[in-house]
Amino acid sequence: MAQIEEIEETNALAVHLGTPVTSLDEISGQERAAILLLSLGKDYGEPVWESLEDDEIAEISIAMSKLGKVTTDQVEEILARFISDMSISGAMMGNFESTENLLKQILPEDRVNLIMEGIRGPAGRNMWEKLSNVQAHILANYLKNEYPQTIAVILSKINPDHAAKVLSLLQDDFSLEVIQRMLAMEAVQKEILEKIESTLRKEFISNLSSTNQTFAHETMASIFNNFDRQTEALFMGKLEEIDRDSAEKIKNLMFTFDDLSNLDSSSIQTLLRTIDNDVLALAMKGTSDQIKDFFLSNMSQRAADLLRDELENMGPVRLSDVDEAQAAMINKAKDLEATGEIIISKGDSTEEFI
Repeated sequence: MAQIEEIEETNALAVHLGTPVTSLDEISGQERAAILLLSLGKDYGEPVWESLEDDEIAEISIAMSKLGKVTTDQVEEILARFISDMSISGAMMGNFESTENLLKQILPEDRVNLIMEGIRGPAGRNMWEKLSNVQAHILANYLKNEYPQTIAVILSKINPDHAAKVLSLLQDDFSLEVIQRMLAMEAVQKEILEKIESTLRKEFISNLSSTNQTFAHETMASIFNNFDRQTEALFMGKLEEIDRDSAEKIKNLMFTFDDLSNLDSSSIQTLLRTIDNDVLALAMKGTSDQIKDFFLSNMSQRAADLLRDELENMGPVRLSDVDEAQAAMINKAKDLEATGEIIISKGDSTEEFI
């Protein structure tokens, strides 16, 4: 009976792996790695995951998702083989780096570079593929502080459609200078290209996970901005109970109707000129006297008097209508900021303007 169960388990694994499993040798390297990392769990496996490249993680994850049932004997055999390989005196690891180091001891460096480039493709190919998959606004935010010539080199190496998106997110004059550099650019020296790749790898790619985490909070803040106030209060309250840190980050990133009171006089007046009076009156219904005074003080005397009269004569209104009017003003403010017509700053901003 035990033999039948073992055969059934082996056959189940064989179906998932695609070929009959009769020995450990028939399990691929990715599948062994997947089994090993599953066995290690989160606490012991986390350092291993962190040391892997994105493409390696993807390959192992695919293999892991297709494993199916793995017998205890197979897990023990893989672990024993791994420990044995690591503990054998003089054990060797064959990879690109060890091969390159060995060749440099035998051949001239320029010849080694040509050989290795032929083995694994153009140097840094994976780097440019990774950059082409980074969200355009994140890459643009990083590149805006770089020299135009450096940006020109980077954009010339990534996918053209992605380069176009990044250029459109940079300031017009700056983008034009980058375009001119790209048009006049000659062949880039290998040393310069390698230096750029190294800087990107150290300063950008390695910090991309934290950047993505920040982007996740920014996205969620935008979602919360579009909730009505009851839904927002409900979800924010629940989130504070389970993850207060994330809740605070989202609050700090959210742009609310009250934040409009932080606009400078020129910006708020520009905004008010684009808002219909009935929308403005509805948005101000139920707000604090401080917010009302801010809006009224930035209007002409005649317009302010008309708005006061409308607010006094306005009867009960639905809360959802007020939320909708306030959301319309917030979205309009964001549109004006995107076109550079106004400047939005949070109340706790430490940025100075001159």
